Amino acid sequence: MRSLSLRGGSGVISANDVKKLRERTGAGMMECKRALEQADGNMDRAVDILRERGLAAAAKKAGRTATEGLIESYIHLQGRIGVLLEINCETDFVANTSDFRALAHDVAMHIAAARPRYVRPEEVPAAELEHERQVLTAQANNEGKPAAIVDKMVEGRLKKFYQEVCLLQQPFVKNPDITIDQLLKEHIARLGEQITVRRFARFERGEELPSDIEAPVLQ
Repeated sequence: MRSLSLRGGSGVISANDVKKLRERTGAGMMECKRALEQADGNMDRAVDILRERGLAAAAKKAGRTATEGLIESYIHLQGRIGVLLEINCETDFVANTSDFRALAHDVAMHIAAARPRYVRPEEVPAAELEHERQVLTAQANNEGKPAAIVDKMVEGRLKKFYQEVCLLQQPFVKNPDITIDQLLKEHIARLGEQITVRRFARFERGEELPSDIEAPVLQ
């Protein structure tokens, strides 16, 4: 039995490839077909095309209010690390979908693994940011870099600092090719609603105890 095919402007696109692309991305059949045509049948390129279109679609929803959603919890390493996450969408219908619940779980798990301290760069306190800028400036000067490029070096290294401490800037632990921000935007495009991370708290057992003090043993 021959597999069905769909003829497009760039040639014949396999219906099986359209189905595979839809399964990978959650996009509609015709969107997948058009992306494969534009990519000349290259599956990875078609995924990128859909992602790019998804990001554009997500931008249109950026101003919409998201007040529904979930409080997600994640406990790891036999209770050593715990995370509470508030992630919002626009309706309780979307909040109850398996896609949104899986997203909430993945983001909470990422927070447990990647240790972000803030959701977005705007939340970094001005005093902490200025301290980091001074340290990075001193590093560049100590490396003997010309004064003309020190500022550019510092700005570049601040981007890396944001990737280390801000959740939305971090590479997603399950797929480092995308950031958490891009992960959210992919789901915005797929689910059709604005999705935002409002806040989170990460706990690690004994993290604030001085290293030379042992916790009491319960009898």
